[in-house]
Amino acid sequence: MEALKGFDIDAPHWDQSTFMGRLKHFFNITDCRTVLLPDSRLDEAKALVESCRAGSVPPGTTVEQLHYAKKLYDSAFHPDTGDRMNLIGRMSFQVPGGMAITGFMLQFYRTVPAVVFWQWVNQSFNALVNYTNRNAASPITPNLTGVSAVVIHYPAPPLVARWVPFAAVAAANCVNIPMMRQQEILNGIAVTDEDGNKLGHSRKAAVKGITQVVISRVTMAAPGMIILPIIMQRLEKYRFMQKITFLHGPLQVMMVGVFLIFMVPAACSLFPQSCSMAVSKLEPELRESIISQYGDRVSYVYFNKGL
Repeated sequence: MEALKGFDIDAPHWDQSTFMGRLKHFFNITDCRTVLLPDSRLDEAKALVESCRAGSVPPGTTVEQLHYAKKLYDSAFHPDTGDRMNLIGRMSFQVPGGMAITGFMLQFYRTVPAVVFWQWVNQSFNALVNYTNRNAASPITPNLTGVSAVVIHYPAPPLVARWVPFAAVAAANCVNIPMMRQQEILNGIAVTDEDGNKLGHSRKAAVKGITQVVISRVTMAAPGMIILPIIMQRLEKYRFMQKITFLHGPLQVMMVGVFLIFMVPAACSLFPQSCSMAVSKLEPELRESIISQYGDRVSYVYFNKGL
């Protein structure tokens, strides 16, 4: 127990001000093996985290056990509310869920109905992920379940045609995420000082956070959906590949999975989870309110940008 004296379970295990620190953090909490754990195991991890916060760690608990409990807590419970997130919307489900949907989008790209259907499936999945990983301190528009991109299908070189799904995904993300979180853009996102004291709501902070989320999501999909079509285009010229066309779909699913194992944590790591903005860049009324109450003691505000 001596080793646990002064142990802060909420202190980042890795430096979150650096990309590599954030990458290690997200590799840890997006581990897709955690989706196989039962809710009872996750609830046990939450109970251990909360008991550690309260200063009453059960006898015999090790630092390693606390770190693992925090890993499960961060992967399955929302950082704003502490509620258990739905399984499909968790970032730890992005690899198994994303690899299946993206693999089929890349395989069935030749006809308009196929493109539209798999885009609808993908954006419905993304809408659930957006809702699950939102900033829960702000309301969200509940009646938006997904926005599919409109894809104009016209004769194109085979490789260009293979890139149509990525263009649709990128365009849809640019629409879907802001629409799902439009209340934050209209009414502002909750911002705090360094100690977590609420200072007000900022529309500019919401725009910054949502923009970063859109960039992260497009980056997450880009390598697999841009590089894999090039690989498949070349592989399909070989005779052995032409004999196993029925395996092209499963093969692309597996290859997308390899990309996503690395790209999910890498894309989540592009920007800090706890986003910051200088007080000088806030709306005039909020800036004046903060200055009148705190003077120059508060130079930056902080907010959860979502994932």
